[in-house]
Amino acid sequence: MLGQINFLLDITRSHDIVRRYFVVNGFDGALTMLGLIIGFIVSESDDLLVIMNVCLGAAIALGMSGLSSAYISESAERKHALGKLEQAMISDLGDSAHGEASRWVPLLIALVNGLAPLVISLLILTPIWLTILGFTLPASPLYLAISIALLLIFLLGVFLGRIAGISWLRSGVQTLAVAVVTAALIYLFAGH
Repeated sequence: MLGQINFLLDITRSHDIVRRYFVVNGFDGALTMLGLIIGFIVSESDDLLVIMNVCLGAAIALGMSGLSSAYISESAERKHALGKLEQAMISDLGDSAHGEASRWVPLLIALVNGLAPLVISLLILTPIWLTILGFTLPASPLYLAISIALLLIFLLGVFLGRIAGISWLRSGVQTLAVAVVTAALIYLFAGH
């Protein structure tokens, strides 16, 4: 199955699109959770169930938005590309590998686009969820969640650095700097 997925991504030249959607929407998910959690901290809200429900609602919305928007746009793009190829070849390619790719690649891209922010958000929310379940953690669950968000944002930067063939550390620090500036802006504007 993975071989077939790789083949479909190869013939449509979509590997870079999948990577880009994973990073972009993963970054959106992480920054959104970071923003929400910091917002709860500056508002001095300590009801973890409310915090979890709000963050989970945002995570699900990000996931659904990513899934539906990518599917709609990628379906249109793949149908357009297949139509141009059929026109050039003066042939119906609906039953060909290109036809199969035009049907399946949008779904694969949509899944990555939707799951990236959802999964990353859920990872960030893990300390809050564990505390709600009764586990005792070594620090505040909100600050642990912020730490996980910052780590994941850094790792997304590392991933980008590796893809680009540039310093993974520099790329990781750049994405981390965006998170720190975001946190500072939230403290500056929401903390008053």
